[in-house]
Amino acid sequence: MEVLNEKKEDKQMLMYLHLSQLLFLFTGFGGIIAAIVIWQTKKDEVMDMDEHGKMVVNFQISLMIYGIIAGILMFVLVGLLLFPIIWIGALVLPIMNGIKANDGKPVNYPLTIKFIK
Repeated sequence: MEVLNEKKEDKQMLMYLHLSQLLFLFTGFGGIIAAIVIWQTKKDEVMDMDEHGKMVVNFQISLMIYGIIAGILMFVLVGLLLFPIIWIGALVLPIMNGIKANDGKPVNYPLTIKFIK
C-alpha cells in the first residue's frame, strides 16, 4: 500500500524562511545560504514553501546586485544614498513578510528581479 506524501501547512516554517534572511547582519552571505537550505529541505513537505523560497532567493540575489551597483555608484556619490535604502529594505522587508507569512497573508518583495521562476 502506497502512502501519498501530502504537503502540510506550516506558516511558522514559512516565517522562519523569511526571517532567515536577517543572518546577513551577522555573516554577510548567511541570509541567502540559510534561506536556500530551508527552502530546499522543506519544499516537498510544506505548502507554499517552493513559492516563498523562490521569492526569498530572488530578493537576496537582487539585493546583491543592487549593492554592487550602489558600490560602483559610490564614485559619483549616488551610492551613499543607495546603500542605506538597500540596507533598510534588507532589514525591514524580511520582517514584514515573515509576519505576513505567519498570518497566512500574501508576501511581496518590491523591485525583485525574478531569476528563479
